[in-house]
Amino acid sequence: MQTDNHRLLSNHVQLKDLDADQTLRPKVLKEFIGQDQIKKSLNIAIQAARHRKESLDHILLYGPPGLGKTTLAHIIANETNSYIQATSGPAIERAGDLVAVLTNLEQGNILFIDEIHRLNKTIEEVLYGAMEDFKIDLIVGKGPSARTLKLDLPKFSLIGATTRLSLVSSPLRDRFGIIYHFKFYNDAHIQTIIQRSAKILQVEIDNKAAKFLAARSRKTPRIANRLLKRVRDFCQVKADGRITIDLSEQALEMLEIDDFGLDEIDRRILKVIIEQFKGGPVGLNTIAAAISEEEETIAEVYEPFLMQMGFLARTSRGRVATEPAYKHLGVKAPQGRLW
Repeated sequence: MQTDNHRLLSNHVQLKDLDADQTLRPKVLKEFIGQDQIKKSLNIAIQAARHRKESLDHILLYGPPGLGKTTLAHIIANETNSYIQATSGPAIERAGDLVAVLTNLEQGNILFIDEIHRLNKTIEEVLYGAMEDFKIDLIVGKGPSARTLKLDLPKFSLIGATTRLSLVSSPLRDRFGIIYHFKFYNDAHIQTIIQRSAKILQVEIDNKAAKFLAARSRKTPRIANRLLKRVRDFCQVKADGRITIDLSEQALEMLEIDDFGLDEIDRRILKVIIEQFKGGPVGLNTIAAAISEEEETIAEVYEPFLMQMGFLARTSRGRVATEPAYKHLGVKAPQGRLW
């Protein structure tokens, strides 16, 4: 279980942000910033489906959390004028739960399943027939008197979202006609997102401050919006509410977020590898024990960004701190070291 939800820089949904996230989320495709290749491909798919007066093919969205998979699913529903039924893998505990959801769908509806990789195999098998033939087989009764009942389903579109594509079984993955990979955003797109969000929140922010926050948002819109709100609070208390570069620097210094968007836990991981284990290689379980965090949390939450920034490398023998990590922490790298 991931335990990073108390972090400001967590890229997972936090309850305190749900209302604001709904306000800031774009509603149509033209408002969605970034992921340009996905938008182009999706726009063609939507127009083609409209022309044929058919439902969209089943869509699988995968990538790190906080990049807009759920937002895009709701945009697809808006663009196709379709009702969307949203649920998640962990919420569907029994095959009967899924059957109840499927039988309540109507023609052209969208079923959105977040964290689809967490469906168990029995439930996946129900989905196979529903996705391919729009039929489900139910076993009625028990023992010798049991019989199979085949139910027809209306044609619907399934949108699945996952952060762990490798955990989605091949039979399920192969039934998606469209698969999109969400990538981390560039700073220019993040800056545009911050400026758009500031306008919605009715907060004045100058271009330098927006660029400053974008560079520290870990290339993730969810984190960018969260930073914006925390800096807004700081500026309202310490000044007149307008977000400037000077006030942004003060706010992030107070929050212990550095120039690369690393927080105290990120730096502690690098320091443990460098100071206690001479830069590595060191096993994930050893790092987890040293900083009192769970292995899964480190692997899924902290490592992807540290690797994206070039501060950490995975090898067959364990994790290794790279030369840029030494420079960032102000530690002299050992001579002759190979990264």
